[in-house]
Amino acid sequence: MKWNLKFFLISLLVVSLAACEDQNKVETEIAKIPLKIELSRFDLEFGKATPEDIPVLKNRYPYLFPPQYSDSVWISKLSDTLQLELQQEIKKNLASFVVKEEDITTLFKHIKYYFPSFKVPKVVTIISDVQYENRIVLADTLLLIGLDNYLGSNHKFYAGLPNYVAQNLDEKYLTSDIASAFAKTINRYPRNRTFLSRMLHYGKELYIKDKLLPDIEDFQRINYTQDEIAWAKTNEQQMWRYFIERELLYSTDAKLDRRFLDSAPFSKFGLEEIDNESPGRVGRFIGWQIIRAFMEKNQEVTIVELLDMPADDIFKLANYKPKK
Repeated sequence: MKWNLKFFLISLLVVSLAACEDQNKVETEIAKIPLKIELSRFDLEFGKATPEDIPVLKNRYPYLFPPQYSDSVWISKLSDTLQLELQQEIKKNLASFVVKEEDITTLFKHIKYYFPSFKVPKVVTIISDVQYENRIVLADTLLLIGLDNYLGSNHKFYAGLPNYVAQNLDEKYLTSDIASAFAKTINRYPRNRTFLSRMLHYGKELYIKDKLLPDIEDFQRINYTQDEIAWAKTNEQQMWRYFIERELLYSTDAKLDRRFLDSAPFSKFGLEEIDNESPGRVGRFIGWQIIRAFMEKNQEVTIVELLDMPADDIFKLANYKPKK
């Protein structure tokens, strides 16, 4: 028995080392991809502008100046108190964008490796007046980043926001948000209305981020705090048992989205001892673990193939068993 255990552990170590070696080869190939992003700091250009510069900026960035607004609106904005304060806070908190530019370049290289048809967008940083729901906009060949949404969760501009919203307004989630924006362009929302199907839809998005952002931590990929990801991992088995015992996997009750998939201060199990401590979106976390279990057992499946696979097939082949 001891010999069998020893043999098993050695085999496990060999497989693990081989997987690490393969991953290192992939990362080496990705690093060699020739790619340079075009970055424009519109937020800084507008901050330095005079009324005479508005026509020049409109010509250079027509997509940022809706035609229904006259030049007087933009001229007035140049001296707007809130606008000026936002500019100052961005300079103070995000003065250098060099590291972020490197992070975005690395992210785009990973996207290009896994999705060769990806067209690298022009990156433009803007001030969005804290429109946090649209802090990242990816449209065809243009990526807009609202830097005023990444000043830190405790920033005074976010004082009136719910904590579960404000905690994500930090630069450590910036590349994760960009990866999410990309994932949404390739990961179609399922027609299947079951809770399982929707859990795995979000699980696919998070697994894509595993591949595109190998150097960040799990809490950043799912936009949790470190305490929240620790809670989710500790209570993974308990949450899964709850879903199974109440036969929720194949339910089409739309309320399950609000309880376990949508952004919220906490998930709604209906159990006081759990609800008060749980983060929102735990259904996405479970979906992520199911996708990881599936890909671990089916390493020949590519990400592109994964995206087209039905939830039922993935679930059956995953043989998902939550960690105790």
